[in-house]
Formats: sequence, structure tokens, C-alpha cells
Amino acid sequence: KVESSGPVSLGSVEEYDELAKRSEFLKTQQEDLIKSRDDLKATIAQINRTARTQFRETFATIRTEFQVYFTKLFNGGQADLILLNEEDVLDSGIEIVARPPGKRLQSISLLSGGERAITAIALLFALFKVRPSPFCILDEIDAPLDEANVDRFTRVLEEFLSLSQFILITHNKKTITKADSLYGVTMEQ
Repeated sequence: KVESSGPVSLGSVEEYDELAKRSEFLKTQQEDLIKSRDDLKATIAQINRTARTQFRETFATIRTEFQVYFTKLFNGGQADLILLNEEDVLDSGIEIVARPPGKRLQSISLLSGGERAITAIALLFALFKVRPSPFCILDEIDAPLDEANVDRFTRVLEEFLSLSQFILITHNKKTITKADSLYGVTMEQ
């Protein structure tokens, strides 16, 4: 029976010790990886909770400001921002619903070009009010607006001049007359 088991390996004890050390090292590494994974999951969950809370607070503030600026820019009417998925706000879409004076409540996609532009400007000002920056560049933002809307736009814009500097690129004469400084760029032809 002993002969059938084959030759005796004299280094098997040392080999076993090496493999036991290697096995212990790998178990330690696996435990570290599992702990790191669990720590990462906990951190991600905490970040998501914080992000959801901050998003809800910021969204509520922006929603309120949007309603205020919409009313100012339209001289009445109503607007609202609606989360499409209240359960998962971080992956939710946002719908803009607006009712200019004299119209019924509808999605922004059903408004005219000028009405959409004023609604977008109201949202831009709401965002800027909640998270102001030192300067803002607006390129042809007043292009789709008629005279009365340009007047309301420039009045609202003047409210922000104490908070920030604005660079407006425009061809609108009424907007140009409101500028503190004027820089002209012309083309040769």
C-alpha cells in the first residue's frame, strides 16, 4: 500500500507552510476587499441621501423663484416645475408647465417661440437667483422677444446687476440702450 502511494516528498511540509501562508494572505486580501466594497456602498448611499436632500431643497427654491420670475416677465400667468419621478429625484426628469395670461395651463412645448423664450429666461433667472455667479454671458437671449417683452426682460435683468456682471450679445436697440458699456463689433461687409 505504501509503495502504491508513490514516492515520499520531503519538501511537502515546507510547501504546505508556504501554501498556508499564501491562503491566509489571500483571505486577508478578500476580507479587505469586502470591507472596502461595503464602505463604498455605505458612502455612496450617504452621498445619494445628501444629494437627494440638497436637490429637493434647491429644486423647491428654484421652483418658487421660477414662478416669481415667470409672473414678472409675463405680467401675470402661472408656471410650475414638476418632477416626473418623485420617488427617485436624482434620475427624474423635470417638466415645465406654463400658463401665460389669457391661456390655459400647458406644456412648454406647446407655447409659441416667444413664450418659450420668456419661460426659458424666467427659468434662467430663477437658477441664477439661487446660484449666482460673478458674471454671465447671454448671447442673443432677447432675439425672439417683442418690444414689450424686451422691456420686461431688461427690467428683471437690472435686478441682477448688483449681484453680477452681465455681458449681452444683442442686436436689439432697446436692450442696447440699457447697457452701462457698449462694445461694437462690425464685419467688413
